[in-house]
Amino acid sequence: MSLNNSMDCFIKHDLDQFLFPIVYITVIMISIPANSLSLYVSYKHIKRGNELGIYLFNLSVADLLYTLTLPLWVDYSLNHDNWKHGPHLCKLCSFLMYTNFYTSAAFLCCISIDRYLVVVYPLRFYVLRKVKTAVYVSGLIWAIELSGNIIILLTEQTHNDTLSHVLCYDKFPLEEWKATLNYGRFFIGFLLPAMLMVFCCQRIYKVIKTNIATQDHDKIKITKLLISIVVAFLICFTPYHVVMLIRSITEPHMCEVAKRLSVPYKLTMALSSFNCIADPFLYSFVSESARTDMLTAVSFFKKNPKQPSALNGVNAVEKG
Repeated sequence: MSLNNSMDCFIKHDLDQFLFPIVYITVIMISIPANSLSLYVSYKHIKRGNELGIYLFNLSVADLLYTLTLPLWVDYSLNHDNWKHGPHLCKLCSFLMYTNFYTSAAFLCCISIDRYLVVVYPLRFYVLRKVKTAVYVSGLIWAIELSGNIIILLTEQTHNDTLSHVLCYDKFPLEEWKATLNYGRFFIGFLLPAMLMVFCCQRIYKVIKTNIATQDHDKIKITKLLISIVVAFLICFTPYHVVMLIRSITEPHMCEVAKRLSVPYKLTMALSSFNCIADPFLYSFVSESARTDMLTAVSFFKKNPKQPSALNGVNAVEKG
């Protein structure tokens, strides 16, 4: 498959060889064990008939799929943004990256809505809180996100810069069809889930604040969790999507704009990868049952039979 030549706009990639290897190697070292444990935790939730486990499981799968592509992105950066793994792997890695961004946003949104229904309407909408419903919703999310990003697999994603380096996916200035696609990513893939998450967390906080049956320490714990959920999501995804939107509006066919936005774009892209670390800690390691399951798994791999017995007094069923 031939490469598309792009000799009209030269962007320096000096930052990439320092920024991305440091960030991505850090993410790899934490994300793989954390999300692997999260898979175990979510499996335990599913066995208990908890629909939350379905969303946690799919969230961890999405994060792991993206994390497994990071070694290739590290190699790409160390080679001064010169892709050496062929056009097909470039397509696959780009496809998994963007699929992760928006499946993660969708599943985080589903978890927030699920907790909203549990706290605000505990005796209603039971059908929406069934495991079977969560399976259908998860399948629909994967179908929408995979089909929405399939264009990455169907179009050429490698091209040459002025030094004949083979660039993967990102072309400066931004191509028009990618700019158009980015509008949908921003408003539907990012902004809509963000608004739903903020709404759900705000309503949950309002209910628990006025609920006299909830102990003060439980209110503090829930409040901290809700704040962490929203803050982590916004920190990881907002800067990238803001820069992406600015690129889509101003950059096509404008090399000078592309040069000015290249560094903010790369910095925010590196920041977005920390989502793979934040997800398992926010949703799997914050409850007592999740910590119990995690410690049980760790003690199993350490072959320490005493550790699980110390956890027998912890209530492992937290279905909301």
